Amino acid sequence: MIVLKDRQIGPEQPVFIIAEAGVNHNGDLQLAKKMIDVAAAAGADAIKFQTFKAEKLVTRNAPKADYQKKSTETGESQFAMLKKLELSEQDHYELFAYCQAKGIRFMSTPFDEESLLFLHSLGVELFKISSGDLNNQPFLHKINSLGKPVILSTGMANLSEITEAVQILSNCPLVLLHCTTAYPTPVEIVNLRAINLLQEKFGPMVGYSDHTLGTEVAVAAVALGAFVIEKHFTMDKNLPGPDQQASLNPEELTLMVRQIRNVEKALGNKRKECTEIETANKLVARKSIVSSQFIPSGVTIREDMIAIKRPGTGIEPGLYSKVIGRKAKVDIAPDQPLTWDMLE
Repeated sequence: MIVLKDRQIGPEQPVFIIAEAGVNHNGDLQLAKKMIDVAAAAGADAIKFQTFKAEKLVTRNAPKADYQKKSTETGESQFAMLKKLELSEQDHYELFAYCQAKGIRFMSTPFDEESLLFLHSLGVELFKISSGDLNNQPFLHKINSLGKPVILSTGMANLSEITEAVQILSNCPLVLLHCTTAYPTPVEIVNLRAINLLQEKFGPMVGYSDHTLGTEVAVAAVALGAFVIEKHFTMDKNLPGPDQQASLNPEELTLMVRQIRNVEKALGNKRKECTEIETANKLVARKSIVSSQFIPSGVTIREDMIAIKRPGTGIEPGLYSKVIGRKAKVDIAPDQPLTWDMLE
């Protein structure tokens, strides 16, 4: 269980929904604020940005990923792309305060130690660590020294790598997110059952970071037991930027939140019992023992005198053999549900 000032995150709690703004603000503070408005209106629990200094994240000549090449300027290095997407420290102060005013939690993924310590000083309660840093052991040790709750994505990782990361983060309340690092992720490689594998290996504190198109896979993850869902969104899929096209638009984000809330209600309480609504329907839908003909008072009831039909207001069908051989205490009309006070 992760305990924050105003929220608990865990298997018995409402699903914690992170609307991933990422870098879809394109370095524009006002666009970032509009994204906060959308995430809050959609009912997300948190909105997450990314905090980094391009100089500390990537070499100046590092190539882009293939998916980034398709949606950003041709010939541009990853460094040049990321430099345009940075948020300043002042931007962070404004966005943090704006989130508080809008009633949504501010989160951000730090990509270097300086950014980590800045977010710590800003008052961020809960760190989200990207899949790319799962094997960055020096960075994980620094995170662990702070002792704050951590949500860690596990894209590209195998079980031994995850185990090592979990051991390093021993001082941090931890949620693991199953994740496939592909933008967008083809549904055939999502492997949602890995959520259950991670629960078996590391305990119930497991969620899902979704990069598929649409909302159904994220919703299915909730049905499998994920209680943290992270999903990219954008104000407009046609905006420039590496992640826009693989993100939800505002309407889709709202839809996903509503679907998740409905699914978590439908998951119920692991008990199997007749509900209050079903109790009323039970008398109509179930059957009972009824007379198949007129049965005079004093007559011994034979098998040909009774049948099993709706409604379920009479003696239950399972007691059929106990009715045969009993005498009618009163005259019983045809098609009459039998009750014990009619029999001797």
